[in-house]
Amino acid sequence: MSAVPWIDEAGLLTLPAGARVRGRRVRDRDRVGPADFALLLADGPVPDWPHRRIRWPDFWIPVDRADALDALREAHRRAYAGDRVEVACGGGVGRTGTALAALAVLDGLDPDAAVAWVRAGYRRRAVETVWQRRWLRHVH
Repeated sequence: MSAVPWIDEAGLLTLPAGARVRGRRVRDRDRVGPADFALLLADGPVPDWPHRRIRWPDFWIPVDRADALDALREAHRRAYAGDRVEVACGGGVGRTGTALAALAVLDGLDPDAAVAWVRAGYRRRAVETVWQRRWLRHVH
């Protein structure tokens, strides 16, 4: 469990049950400071801290649903264990927003409420496509 606070509050969200997570663009890793675990949803620089990459094409859904759900559950567990968990994609909006909404679904929100929650607290355009929104129905 990390006792180190976030250096930068940019992109931080508090999940419905209380854990804090950060959304960001992959290329912003050096600008926002370190995390304890990164869930990477796009190609790009790899952080110096533990991470896991999900194959997730831009504007689409994860290529391997089982792998994506396993990675999201790991991120969720780590966040509630006190780790500084971040989620990052190319633009920090669609895939990142969908993954953050998925963490909220794992926290107990229904998919529609999770989309509204992430749009209100993170980015107005998060969960950019109908496919991403529909994919959230398979998160559990």
